[in-house]
Amino acid sequence: MIARADKTELKKEDFIAAGSNRWRYMVDKIQYEDKLKSIVECVTGLDRDAQEKAKEYQSRLAKPPGSLGRLEELSIRLAGITGRVHNKLDKKRILVLCADNGVTEEGVASAPQSVTYAQTVNMAHGKSGVAVLAKQFGCEICVCDIGVNAEIKDPKVVDRKIAFGTRNIAKGAAMAREQALLAVIRGIGLACDAVDEGVNVLGVGEMGIGNTTTSSAVLAVLTGQKAEAVTGRGAGITDKAYDNKLKVIRKAIELNRPNKNDVIDVLSKVGGFDIAAMTGAFIGAAYRRVPVVIDGFISVVAALCAYRLCPSAREYMIPSHRSFEIGYQAAMEEMGLKPLFDLGMRLGEGSGCPIAMMMLDGACAVINEMATFEEAQINDSYLDDIREGDAFSVKRES
Repeated sequence: MIARADKTELKKEDFIAAGSNRWRYMVDKIQYEDKLKSIVECVTGLDRDAQEKAKEYQSRLAKPPGSLGRLEELSIRLAGITGRVHNKLDKKRILVLCADNGVTEEGVASAPQSVTYAQTVNMAHGKSGVAVLAKQFGCEICVCDIGVNAEIKDPKVVDRKIAFGTRNIAKGAAMAREQALLAVIRGIGLACDAVDEGVNVLGVGEMGIGNTTTSSAVLAVLTGQKAEAVTGRGAGITDKAYDNKLKVIRKAIELNRPNKNDVIDVLSKVGGFDIAAMTGAFIGAAYRRVPVVIDGFISVVAALCAYRLCPSAREYMIPSHRSFEIGYQAAMEEMGLKPLFDLGMRLGEGSGCPIAMMMLDGACAVINEMATFEEAQINDSYLDDIREGDAFSVKRES
């Protein structure tokens, strides 16, 4: 046994979930609280001077003011992230964090737990939805086993396994607090490794049967909303299974009593290794000052966790698509973010990220390659009056 900071003793079984034999990886990891705190303290806001320069440069491009809408906003955001007016995102990577969740025992998902393992391997070999989209749009994909309930001996899958899945949150805490911290730290490490390898934009996705249940539980606790207000049907379940899913989430929250003001406590009690590692990936991207794309529901819940731990991390986040899940909007609203598009997508995996990254490329192309009025030999004085206000919206009396 070893002593914890709160003077209670940790036993080997505190670190074991779903048959894990990875106690040896945990014994020396008790200082992660301080490590996480020190990383968060290093994350600063955007470069406002660079944003003002990008905004001024946009005003000189040969087009009506604001006519490229959110592409202009994105170019200004990128300037704040990188400190440069002109950017090129030539190395893209999607981090897919894969883990199993013990709560599948409760019948909350339509697919068996074995699908997590199968799809983890399929992703790594380019056969899943996110992998196909990533390839189509020139994005790398890093598939990481953070807690799949199986031994994966595949060189294409990055091994950061903490345990063989979490415990069933309807029967107790998903994991030990130290495990949640370790997952966050490993997510930060994956983001930092990517930047060290030349990646200049990240996306964050996942694979884990049952993780809409854990994500809904985390979101319900953090926002104080009732389970039914933030819980959808995931990959698709019957009315009976949906009612059961709500009961399981309510039971898990009542049983574990997570502290809504302590994100790590929430993650450890009703979350999953995937959500915790994704949380770290968002923080790691902000720490290393690169834009990071939010995918769908599970991804946005992890983004919210990162925001609660590190408020400045929000400024580095680029939402991709509007998720089909009903809880998605609650997380978006708290962070003050808006999705870039709505294609009715509900796959997860990080599938929205490569599409959003192409929009970021478009934003870069506009500010990098469009001619200014001067270069186009156009006298833009005709725009002086309409630059003073909104001369484009048509307002009608009701």
